[in-house]
Amino acid sequence: MKAFETIKRWARSIKRDVVALWIAARDGRTPVLAKVIAAAVAAYALSPIDLIPDFIPVLGYLDDLLIVPVGIMLAVKLIPASLMIEFRAAASERTERPVSRGGLAFVVIVWIAAAAMTVNWLIGWAANNH
Repeated sequence: MKAFETIKRWARSIKRDVVALWIAARDGRTPVLAKVIAAAVAAYALSPIDLIPDFIPVLGYLDDLLIVPVGIMLAVKLIPASLMIEFRAAASERTERPVSRGGLAFVVIVWIAAAAMTVNWLIGWAANNH
């Protein structure tokens, strides 16, 4: 049961840190590189749809279990500790989780590009095999 509580705490801290990074990306005191990485991580994590859908075995949860936490760790390391404490406190006070329309647009564009490349490849393959 102790492991389950640890996992729940970790999940809550991930959610809080994503919102904290969303706040950091909009704060003028955040260094530029940290702001760019924080914005990218927050946009991806807060997007209403996943780049890799969860129903795809193994890969579907890769972004949730690896990409997002690594992105958070990198962004947090680049943000001054005093600011991160402030952003985490502000994130903890928020009752609503922000939604990233930019992240949604990015995921949709990637899926459209992947579909277009697949169609293009299939047309070329079909033309060469007939």
